Amino acid sequence: MSAVATSPEALLAAGRRVLELEAAEVAAAGRRLDSRFARAVELLARRGGRVIVSGVGKSGLVARKLAATLTSTGTPAAFLHPVDSLHGDLGIVGSEDVAIVLSKSGESSDLDGLLASLERKGVPIIAITGAPGSFLGRVATTVLDASVGEEACPHDLAPTSSTTVAMALGDALAVALLVEKGFRPEDFAELHPGGRLGRRLLVRVRDVMLPPQGLVAPETPMRDVVVQLARHRGIALVSRDNHLLGVFTAGDLTRLAERERDYFEWPVEQVMTDAPHSCGPEDLGAAALGFMERKGIMALPVLDDADVIVGVVHLHDLMRAGAV
Repeated sequence: MSAVATSPEALLAAGRRVLELEAAEVAAAGRRLDSRFARAVELLARRGGRVIVSGVGKSGLVARKLAATLTSTGTPAAFLHPVDSLHGDLGIVGSEDVAIVLSKSGESSDLDGLLASLERKGVPIIAITGAPGSFLGRVATTVLDASVGEEACPHDLAPTSSTTVAMALGDALAVALLVEKGFRPEDFAELHPGGRLGRRLLVRVRDVMLPPQGLVAPETPMRDVVVQLARHRGIALVSRDNHLLGVFTAGDLTRLAERERDYFEWPVEQVMTDAPHSCGPEDLGAAALGFMERKGIMALPVLDDADVIVGVVHLHDLMRAGAV
């Protein structure tokens, strides 16, 4: 095999062809989804055991990824190589388990022993195959059609479109299953505590907020409010009996100074924002941070269910805590 000099334009065209062809095959697989898909999700949600995912060759690689996706979204799953299953590894399969078996042709002899063992144990089989009428399709409890018109390989040989469609169907199963099981962002965070995403989902406003600071009465003169801004990181909370009436910030002061000269004796209620944004102590830090960034806000008052001020949270504190 020798290298062929190909123009950059031809290489770009080849790359685009692959992406466009695979996207079209995935879209076609989506249009073929029917009640068999719902049946597969129900099987996965109702059984009490784990999910055993299997396949050989490139299908085996997709199966490994699907097992990892299921496990990370709250459904315990394990990859089982069909050959290893005949040499002791079948011991991981329990009677309450469900199996997902992937095969483009559905006729691989490497699957025969595993399929027979699963049938003897009464384990339901979900097939993801490009040949629903194959042996695998016939023995399966339900079948997801992963057929493709052609591989993206120009010789229609290397598994490309077929593996993409199989992986997309596996992702569709995993996502529909987490919806069915009511899997929450908090649950995801519990399974990913060491990563950035886990920290982002675990941080709550209550973990980062400061105690109520910079509280002033509505009649407080601006001369005193300016002092509060300097002491409390640029925000004053206008309140009565710990109930929020408005806010005044360093940004508000800058804009006020640009248009007025003699405002030091004005009561803060005359210039405060009287419909301020706020958040709750149980809100996700990432949600509060995103809201503040969209609104251009550096700090938010934190209110409890009775609208009592319980703290103030600052954008930079959220960022330092990893809520990004």
